[in-house]
Amino acid sequence: MSRAGLSDLAPLLAASRYEVLPTKRTLEAVLESVPREVTVTVTASPVKGLEPTLELACALAGHGYQAVPHLSARLVSDRTHLTDIVARLTQAGISDVFIPAGDANPPAGPFDSALALLEELNELGRPFAQVGVTGYPESHPIIGDDVTVQAMWDKRRYATYLVSNLCFDPAVLRGWIKRIRTRGVTLPLYVGLAGPIDRTKLLSMATKIGVAESSRFLAGHSGWFLRMGTPGAYDPDRLLARVAGQLVAPGAAVAGFHIFTFGQLAQTEQWRQAHVSKLASRAAS
Repeated sequence: MSRAGLSDLAPLLAASRYEVLPTKRTLEAVLESVPREVTVTVTASPVKGLEPTLELACALAGHGYQAVPHLSARLVSDRTHLTDIVARLTQAGISDVFIPAGDANPPAGPFDSALALLEELNELGRPFAQVGVTGYPESHPIIGDDVTVQAMWDKRRYATYLVSNLCFDPAVLRGWIKRIRTRGVTLPLYVGLAGPIDRTKLLSMATKIGVAESSRFLAGHSGWFLRMGTPGAYDPDRLLARVAGQLVAPGAAVAGFHIFTFGQLAQTEQWRQAHVSKLASRAAS
């Protein structure tokens, strides 16, 4: 990897966003470890519904964070529910939301896809300045590749940025970024990245999110879960080294990283800060 590539990774790491689970201790953990300039995104649970997500996002916003709730389309019961959500978030000063379809089956209401909810938000006058949608470098566990590509193309009209799901294959990630840009998807991209993982803490995640939800999670993501948890199988530094050239390539439009923290906020922030300082010093030398 060239010095130029290394120097350009520092601003991408500085622009990282942290994904957190809406557990009882998450607010305290964020306040303890995460500086205010880091955006915090809050996942939504098909088991617990949207309320914990909204509650935590509003609390984070109250503490000065740029909070981004995941508004899973399949958890919104109807238009009234959506308008109430919009009012609550805007009152809290939240101007950025992430819209996945979600895994709730059956859906709680008429919004069975992210696109359906995006269209409804459009009818409500686009109340949020920033709207993120998902991209899938690797195959979705239950949705075909052709469908995900078409959905991303359809959603681009309502979104302002794209977040890639986790991908551990450097060649696949590099090829996917090239492919979506060739297809005309020009949204700024936050590359999904798993932070440094302590295997013991990773395995405890199942307990934190509940037995029912962890079973659902593992059913769709067991492959990459095992890749992270196996000794020597995953290292974010090694992955970054292999994709840095594509991330800083002209036309890639990578805005930063969307870091999946898996509850390990202190460890993730220490890793990020160390790398931002190290890469910035290399660039200045």
